[in-house]
Amino acid sequence: MKALPRPTDQTVVAHERVYRALRTRIMHGDIPPGEPLTLRGIGKTYGVSMTPAREAVRRLVAEGALFLSSSGRVSTAVLSNERIEELATLRALLEPELATRALPRAHFALIERLETINVGVSQMVARHDATGYIRMNLEFHRTLYLRAQAPAILAIVETVWLQLGPTMRALYGRLNRTEPPQHHRLILAALKAGDDPGLRLSVRTDVTQGLRMLKG
Repeated sequence: MKALPRPTDQTVVAHERVYRALRTRIMHGDIPPGEPLTLRGIGKTYGVSMTPAREAVRRLVAEGALFLSSSGRVSTAVLSNERIEELATLRALLEPELATRALPRAHFALIERLETINVGVSQMVARHDATGYIRMNLEFHRTLYLRAQAPAILAIVETVWLQLGPTMRALYGRLNRTEPPQHHRLILAALKAGDDPGLRLSVRTDVTQGLRMLKG
């Protein structure tokens, strides 16, 4: 008997595409904190029906990237001081651990790649491109952490980045940054020297210092 076509296949593909695109925008701070989103607007932006838009939103709400109010209103999260502190603590715990695990595999090609990415970070700062800066900054960290070969830890870290995306955009505007993060240079120096304590300290400081300036 000939199998009937599965009408949900296209919906699943569409939902995955919307989910990944919206997730990337949120992680990179392309959408400010508290920005309202509608299923109709998402569907129009990505050329999909309400069903894949709703499924993408459901997943992003579950990951803490979007907030769903009791009235059904969807928006990007506005983080409290306590939530910022909690997420900063997670970064301080997990990211130095990933860096330490990556250190034995920090060959010359990796360090060279990180240096190239850091040039891109500097360029985004010079252009005052907030989303470009966040994107390149996360690429710097992700490129290093992939060498840790600890996918479960990295997945948790990426969820933290996702929740912090809009807040990081707000932080960039508050700092009015004119120079690239100095701690990236310290991270690179520690990698070259094989300095585990120095690497842990520079990563921890880099990922938490700015966030804690948002509290007030």
